Amino acid sequence: MSLLDLPELTLDCILEKLSASELCAMSCVSSELREKCVSDHFWKKHMEKKWSRLMGDAAIKEWKSHVSTLMSCVSNSNQSRTQWSWSSRIVANLNPFSWLTSNHGCCSDVSLAPVDSLMYWYSNLENGKFWFPAQVYNRENGHVGFMMSCYDAKIRYDYKTDTFQARYSAHGRRAAEEKVTWQRLRPSLVEAGSRDLHVSDCLDGLCPGDHFEIQWRRTKEFPYGWWYGIVGHLQYCEGENNCNCHDDENVVMEFRQFRLESPWRTTVINRKNHRETGNEENGFYGGVKKLGTEEEISTWKQLWPPQTLE
Repeated sequence: MSLLDLPELTLDCILEKLSASELCAMSCVSSELREKCVSDHFWKKHMEKKWSRLMGDAAIKEWKSHVSTLMSCVSNSNQSRTQWSWSSRIVANLNPFSWLTSNHGCCSDVSLAPVDSLMYWYSNLENGKFWFPAQVYNRENGHVGFMMSCYDAKIRYDYKTDTFQARYSAHGRRAAEEKVTWQRLRPSLVEAGSRDLHVSDCLDGLCPGDHFEIQWRRTKEFPYGWWYGIVGHLQYCEGENNCNCHDDENVVMEFRQFRLESPWRTTVINRKNHRETGNEENGFYGGVKKLGTEEEISTWKQLWPPQTLE
């Protein structure tokens, strides 16, 4: 009895239980199985399980642009054809599936996949063919100058080490980092460019003890990074029992990873008319985001430096 002789529902149930590599291998068996195995229906689960956490708006936008470019190239190369067919959407020579051939011995023909399919997207991510935007905590291997911050980067995956390579853009230089772990990554957002001032909509409600992120950059030529902090008490505050800090027009932003005497320990911003404040000596503070979930706060706490910074 052939596998293809099974009832449609039974065959679908079998394919749904396969891993990504097994599903690719199955697509090599026959043209009939290939047509089923490249279906987005079966790949949606694999994309969500492994990649959904990093596929933010910016990464999705970048992939759509990438697909559009590839489709245009394929279309131009087939202008002599009178009809656009499914087969003309196939890319046979970009080989995004080398992670399969090296790890699982899958046939080379598996590289045939629709450019606009989830299977092709997954495989480009898995094989490191696709650089996409994300944000990296404690960049450059925990460089002391970036502890408790999060910066925009372009990243790509290395399936051999299950880590990422990151490229950071900065004024006058380009820094790179190898073996960035999954725990140090989060998605980037389209509307929050690294040089755009974030519009703060939480300042009126900030109270001592609230956790926040604030944009900061060394000079106006540099991109912003997001820095973690906790709202503190004003100097004249009588303490938590008689605290009226939330009624004051100023709010104290504390960065407790630094020593009390450090010039980086605190800054004060105005709730009502805060935009970007600062100077060339101490840097420039931009928009503020209040952290609203325990998961966000817990992630920062896990990245806390082993000793207080100067």
